[in-house]
Amino acid sequence: MTGLTNEKENQIIERSLIKYLRENQVKQFREEFLELHPYDQASFFSEIDEQDRHLLYHYLSPKEMAELFENVGLEKEQIQVYLSEMDPNYAADMFSNMYADDAVDVLNELDKDQVARFLKIMDKDAANEIKDLLHYEEYTAGSIMTTEYIKIEANQTVRSAMYILKKEAPTAETIYYVYVVDQDEKLVGVLSLRDLIISDDDTMISEIMYERVVSVSVSTDQEEAARMMKDYDFLALPVVDDTERLVGIITVDDIIDVLEEEASEDYSKFAAISDVDILDRSPLAAAKKRLPWLIILLFLGMMTASLIGIFEATLEKVAVLAIFIPLIAGMAGNSGTQALAVAVRGISTGEIQKETVQKLVAREAGTGFITGLTCGLIVMILVSIWQNNVGLGILVGISIAGSLFVATLAGTLVPLIMHKFKIDPAVASGPFITTINDLISILIYFGLASILIL
Repeated sequence: MTGLTNEKENQIIERSLIKYLRENQVKQFREEFLELHPYDQASFFSEIDEQDRHLLYHYLSPKEMAELFENVGLEKEQIQVYLSEMDPNYAADMFSNMYADDAVDVLNELDKDQVARFLKIMDKDAANEIKDLLHYEEYTAGSIMTTEYIKIEANQTVRSAMYILKKEAPTAETIYYVYVVDQDEKLVGVLSLRDLIISDDDTMISEIMYERVVSVSVSTDQEEAARMMKDYDFLALPVVDDTERLVGIITVDDIIDVLEEEASEDYSKFAAISDVDILDRSPLAAAKKRLPWLIILLFLGMMTASLIGIFEATLEKVAVLAIFIPLIAGMAGNSGTQALAVAVRGISTGEIQKETVQKLVAREAGTGFITGLTCGLIVMILVSIWQNNVGLGILVGISIAGSLFVATLAGTLVPLIMHKFKIDPAVASGPFITTINDLISILIYFGLASILIL
């Protein structure tokens, strides 16, 4: 059985496994549980209660638990709970049997003192390998790479390379690519498993290897590494140090995790929260995550209110102006958010480069002008008829047109400027750009009203 085919079968298997757990039927539990895909094992593990998890730790070896744990979600709170339930030596053995990059992902969620304690009692070789990866800066290629890969030398034959492949395959994270290094461990070539299989045994590796190897530095941002793997359609990407020495590879499963992580992070920033809430987070914890951003937005909103107060005299003369404040501010916010989404997406996917910035700004300026002019004319006609006041219609129409034009430019330029100064453009989130555009639109609206009325 390689996976749960449907919800009903899932429930049946879950009930059966829980029954085996609680009735101490170790053999039956292991037979059924170990037939499941590691993802399904992890799902079962995440759903059972603490008492049942304690039984499971006794039923599974640290090596079996390692394969399961590699598929468990890496929410810090959950990881802390799971590891606190395990015997420290059991947890250390589990880390020793995990792929190094996966173990590092988990350990990065722990305090430094906890990490040090686990490393102290782990297998020495595994601990040293994990220590090397922990030294790399977070969110870089070095921090997500694995050191379990297969390397050979160019002066070998296919026969000897296949011997190495068979010998090291059980511990390698992937065998689809074999990397070729020189005597100084510098990356000089790559070949696929297919290349080895179809080549004659006596063929030299130097004759069949591909020398133009695409690689990344250990300091390369993980998003850039993900983009390269997508562009080149790789299953793995080699990572080199400053001297071009091969130090690891990034596999496609790690890149999928990166893409999910970056997407969640960007979504959080667009929503003006520090990270996406998990469902089991308490109301107090969720409020703590959201409050800082809401307070910042509150002060920005106060600035909008203060700006309206400046034009109090204008409002007293023509009270009907207040009716159209939500319309103008809302339209500006919507237009700015649309432009923001286009700009942030272009930056994140790499579509926007230095040479295309001017083209994007010119296009968005044109878009803002056309949408502003169209919406302005429509509003001008409707307001003139509704209020039986052509002057008011013209005022509101011009304000809409100007606000949409400026808001579109702001939504485009703000993330571009942030990107230029190495700030994540996603922080120019919807709520922020909306609030900024509220200020701009109110200033345009009442500024024009003051000029025309006074």
